[in-house]
Amino acid sequence: MAKRIMVVEDEPTIRETLRYNLVKEGYLVTEASTGTEALAEARRVRPDLILLDLMLPELSGLEVCRILRQEMTTPILMLTAKGTEVDKVVGLQIGADDYVTKPFSLTELLARITALLRRAEMTGQKSERGVAEVEAIGDFRLDRAARTVTVEGEEVRLAPKEFDLLSYLLAHPGRVQSRESLIQRVWGSNFFGDRKTVDVHVRWLREKFERFDRLPFRITTVFGVGYRLDVLEERAAT
Repeated sequence: MAKRIMVVEDEPTIRETLRYNLVKEGYLVTEASTGTEALAEARRVRPDLILLDLMLPELSGLEVCRILRQEMTTPILMLTAKGTEVDKVVGLQIGADDYVTKPFSLTELLARITALLRRAEMTGQKSERGVAEVEAIGDFRLDRAARTVTVEGEEVRLAPKEFDLLSYLLAHPGRVQSRESLIQRVWGSNFFGDRKTVDVHVRWLREKFERFDRLPFRITTVFGVGYRLDVLEERAAT
């Protein structure tokens, strides 16, 4: 079944260009030109992905993103103006999945759309069956029931919160996780320590895995936001 993409853009020329190219790629396309219209349309059609411009009339793209993220898990790809680094960071913090900067390459945009849709489909399949008891990627294996981690057959001993943090990141590959979100999900709502504890635990994880040359994932720092676990497909397949 063709995926439905909602294009939220107040500039008619850009909106029409996006529609034309997305339809050519086989997507179904719905449109909105204001923030208010975007909310109504997203709730009506429940798109598979939203292309969201940040500079919109009535409601800003950031506000639209914040509201929609509370209601649905649909991937949101932000379209930002050049030089709006603060908006990018804030957008990722409130739930956007990725961004491209105007003027953007259609080839890059389509590639990012494909990646986000594939990631959403994989996450949805995992959600339907629950979090897997075992994560096996290439020579890496994490067993949630036994609370063990091995790489190339060698056990890597992790402290309890190191294990919990890695387990959570592995369950949500490719998604940016803010420090606040990780505190809530891994340490719990009763934790009142410094959020820098996330940075410390990520550093410890990196140190414990750095001796393995072909680790099939990396924990990427997203400046000003938090962390993202990226699966390295070329290593995962070997």
